[in-house]
Amino acid sequence: MNKQIKSILKITLPLVLGVFLVWYSLSKVSIGEIIEYAQNADYIYIILGVFLGLLSHLSRSYRWLFMLEPMGYKVKFGNSVMAVFATYLINYTIPRAGEVARASILTNYEGVPFEKGFGTIVAERIADMIIMLSIIAITLFLQFDFIYGFLVEKFNPVKIGIALALCALLGLLFLRLIKRSQSKLALKIKGFANGLIEGALSIFKMKKKWAFIFHTLFIWIMYLLMFYVTSFAITELHHISIGAILIGFISASFSIAATNGGIGSYPLAIYAAFSLFGIAEQPSIAFGWIMWASQTLMVIVFGGISLIYLPIYNRKKAKNLTK
Repeated sequence: MNKQIKSILKITLPLVLGVFLVWYSLSKVSIGEIIEYAQNADYIYIILGVFLGLLSHLSRSYRWLFMLEPMGYKVKFGNSVMAVFATYLINYTIPRAGEVARASILTNYEGVPFEKGFGTIVAERIADMIIMLSIIAITLFLQFDFIYGFLVEKFNPVKIGIALALCALLGLLFLRLIKRSQSKLALKIKGFANGLIEGALSIFKMKKKWAFIFHTLFIWIMYLLMFYVTSFAITELHHISIGAILIGFISASFSIAATNGGIGSYPLAIYAAFSLFGIAEQPSIAFGWIMWASQTLMVIVFGGISLIYLPIYNRKKAKNLTK
């Protein structure tokens, strides 16, 4: 398979999957039902959820400055904010194209070399991945009885034990094989793992490492609160448990990687998680669409403004410098 076909598939497959999942979710709950839920929703909680999402994006923009400063680049906060919002908007078109655009914006308007800007974005993703894994670990700890009970109910406990033992054994064999192998795949895996470790350790070498850690935690707390607060917009979800919120949040977060910006997959991921707790299909999918639509609208508005205003903002700065 040549590079051109791979590039086409990377763009078209998520779009096709997104369209299919939109159709599938609407086959579960009609557009009319979703509109009815949207009309009856409490918009105070939706607006508050959008505000919390906005705070997380602003914090992400400010956090980025801590990574650029040690390299000698004093990037303007306005450019950082607009680059971040442009990233989210562009990712709705071509998967991961936003990260490339984000680094390019700094190159064009702040003179930061592309490879250095992109490197900081990769390091950011490593920090976010660590927090996401921590949330999963905390959820497994808090909901251990529920998850174990669910698995025992659905599957034979002996088979679960054997499966876990086999997984552990296969995992150890895989790690041993990768460690010894010099194949291209093995080298890529080792390089990725080393990059994760190096990226995580580099955070503690930063001049403003505690500020970086604070903003990283703040970003993800805002994400969780955004998800939790918006659930109050739907009457049927007022008494939702913290376990459902955590598992729903994790499921929804992974769905964003499946399709462009989570289109189609986001509501279904929430429904799949909420169904484990006996929450009805209609409010679950409706909440997923309301949650996705409100955050997407924010990204479209601020991302669109950012792409339009970036050259204007930097032209004014350039004129001020020449005076």
